[in-house]
Amino acid sequence: MSQLEITLTVDGQEHRVQIDVRTTLIDALRERLGVTSVKKGCDHGQCGSCTVLFDGQRRLTCLSLAAACDGAHLTTAAGLGENGELHPLQEAFIERDAFQCGYCTPGQLCSALGMLAEADAGHPSHVTAGLSGTPQLSEAEIRERLSGNLCRCGAYPNIVAAVRDVAEAR
Repeated sequence: MSQLEITLTVDGQEHRVQIDVRTTLIDALRERLGVTSVKKGCDHGQCGSCTVLFDGQRRLTCLSLAAACDGAHLTTAAGLGENGELHPLQEAFIERDAFQCGYCTPGQLCSALGMLAEADAGHPSHVTAGLSGTPQLSEAEIRERLSGNLCRCGAYPNIVAAVRDVAEAR
């Protein structure tokens, strides 16, 4: 087996870890670093529960080889807040009861923050009316942009409402 030492900065803390070159990012995070805020769902890139922010952009950790992530800065749901305070999106999820079992919540949170940044950058989605300017984050727009994150409990209406609250407050 080929081993490689990589450096990952996770939620602001730098880690050096020895991995097999075939190790996925989610397995490196959970099994080697003990980061349990990243959830392992389908392990095929279809559910979104393993979503993190990778250098500020959404990334499915089950589809990423850890060896290709050397030097990356990763933010998980556990690292969203600052100074012991919850991130406004986390607060909105609580206020809107945007989770039931909570398994998908970490991936939903990271995906929603990545999605908000994409919209702010003017990136259109399939349902965006025009191709220029900042897209208006309607319910349909938010649903489309978060469609890669599945919730078995069906908390979608509350998730969309929480994301919309944060989008409108910015």
